[in-house]
Amino acid sequence: MPHVVCFDLEGPLSPQDNAYEVMGLFGNGHRIFETISRYDDLLALEGKEDYEAGDTLMLIAPFLVYHCVTEDDIKLVSKKAMLVEGARDLISELKKTAFEPYIISTSYEQHAHNIGWQLGVALENISCTKFPLDRYIMDLGEEDSEFIAQAEQDILDMYPPINDMKVNMRLNKFFFSELPASPFGKIMDKMSVVGGARKVAAAERIAEKYSLGLKDLAVIGDSITDFKMLKAVHEAGGLAVAFNGNQYAIPYATVGCATTNMMDMYDILKTWGAGGRDAVISAYYDRKDVTEPYIHVLEGREDFSDVITIHKKVRKEVRGRAAKLG
Repeated sequence: MPHVVCFDLEGPLSPQDNAYEVMGLFGNGHRIFETISRYDDLLALEGKEDYEAGDTLMLIAPFLVYHCVTEDDIKLVSKKAMLVEGARDLISELKKTAFEPYIISTSYEQHAHNIGWQLGVALENISCTKFPLDRYIMDLGEEDSEFIAQAEQDILDMYPPINDMKVNMRLNKFFFSELPASPFGKIMDKMSVVGGARKVAAAERIAEKYSLGLKDLAVIGDSITDFKMLKAVHEAGGLAVAFNGNQYAIPYATVGCATTNMMDMYDILKTWGAGGRDAVISAYYDRKDVTEPYIHVLEGREDFSDVITIHKKVRKEVRGRAAKLG
């Protein structure tokens, strides 16, 4: 029976936020994405019904259709994406031993499949967001989209997105009133982004494939889209690792690992494979790192401020401008 390890993609395996870069294909796209990303955080944190962290990829879809960004465009942007140092070596070493690596990612399939291929992760081992963008463009190309242009201008008027109330009011109106009343609302009806609770469901399906439970998995994540998966696996007795995590992920993990080299995860996973979560906690409980890798046992902690500070620094070094996104 293999030791099943599930990786988030953007952050642990590749530093690029692909959707952010794709939005940069048209004027002011990055600013629009950053504002919508903040709105996504607000909806997730308030616990909006049927909404999951990471649904940003659904919210930006109408703008991609409006600007005629294609699936080939997404693939071209993905080809420019780098891998986190050591990620390919880690996957290779895991596959040589009794480990089976999986990817559970909010990323559009055009990006997730490319990165998975580069890492040698089998296509059937990748759970990601299906996105038939070309079909959406074909179906909606003749529809009146002036209201999307107006929404873009209103979003730019709110940039940078520091007034949460203003962002909430305008984008609530757009996404939950104007958009559903238009043919573009069909996009949101059809899309299911693999984030939040949907990552938990993906992990459960993977575990069931081997007649296992969440307690038998190791999961690695870094952001708000991962916290439910980290929390569920940790509470079940499995190993949840915050890798260069942000403030949304770190409190829900078993251990934290801040490093610029993904191979530093190998000893943690090898220890888990040999003795389970308790062996990892025991091995790293008294560890006090002054250089990379910074490994902290988070189990039982109440104050995460020092860990968050360290992870924030390394996260920025690894992810660059994508580090500021939730």
